[in-house]
Amino acid sequence: MNLRHLTFRLLEVFVATVRTGSVTAAARQLHLTQPTVSQQLKRLAEAVGEPLLQPGVAGLEPTEAGSELYRAALDVTGRFDDFQDYLAELRGGQRGRFSIALVNTAQYVLPCLLGPYSRDFPDVDVTVQIGNRQQLLSRFERQLDDIYVFSHPPSLEHALAARFLRNPLVMIAPESHALASLDEVRSADLSAERFLLREPGSATRMLFESWLQGQGMQLSGALQMASNEAIRVGVASGMGLAVLSQHVLPAVHSGLVVLPVREFPIDSHWHFIVRRDRRLPHAARGFLQFACARVEHCLPEEFVCNEIAGLLESLG
Repeated sequence: MNLRHLTFRLLEVFVATVRTGSVTAAARQLHLTQPTVSQQLKRLAEAVGEPLLQPGVAGLEPTEAGSELYRAALDVTGRFDDFQDYLAELRGGQRGRFSIALVNTAQYVLPCLLGPYSRDFPDVDVTVQIGNRQQLLSRFERQLDDIYVFSHPPSLEHALAARFLRNPLVMIAPESHALASLDEVRSADLSAERFLLREPGSATRMLFESWLQGQGMQLSGALQMASNEAIRVGVASGMGLAVLSQHVLPAVHSGLVVLPVREFPIDSHWHFIVRRDRRLPHAARGFLQFACARVEHCLPEEFVCNEIAGLLESLG
């Protein structure tokens, strides 16, 4: 027996013939001519080196060797049927894997999308990376992920972006701070204040520094801190004021107050970003389709700005 001569098509023809008990019926089922089926069966018997079919009461029946081959062929063709089903689910985004990278602040909202998505598509393996803006820019350049979430998208040729959620930046202070009692805080009221800032390159810091420049202000003092949580605790402890995403603040932010600063909140948005020069996995596209359809249900509706359909259209 020369196994190299056994092709999937030969096994498919053999299985159809055994199931129907007729060369004519097998040809009809496979959309082949009767001579073609007969020729394929002859080639299969020559490859095995044993008779495979014999006349029976209800038509053609497998011989002893044919019965063993039929069991093996069913296993092979069944596995390919399973694989075909897998491919259909893969192409529909119901299986597979993808990686999504988030800037630090987005970790406060993306789980509200990823949780329902994972429940609906449990066979999709999602890897989530979290980092600051510079780390995500590096990952984007090295093409390490499929989808990126920035609050200030990179102005890069290969980037396709779509807004999906407003990300207003607010100024916070301790509840006991003198400015907390004012109905309106002017930029001049902030000139002597110390601010707690994220690292250089942070989108929040960039937008705040742009606002300061527009006001003709310079900070009299600043402390750099590594995370939003550290800044939030630091402000509550009286270390200074800060500008943070409104989404970073819990519904009840004990010890903190949002200051009514003129021209605040600073307008910002979170974006889904993909590379136009990189193939997007079916599962990643499926997640974007899910987000497009469900973002209003999964995230606070008053902040939703759903432009994901345009991104999907650009991907083709």
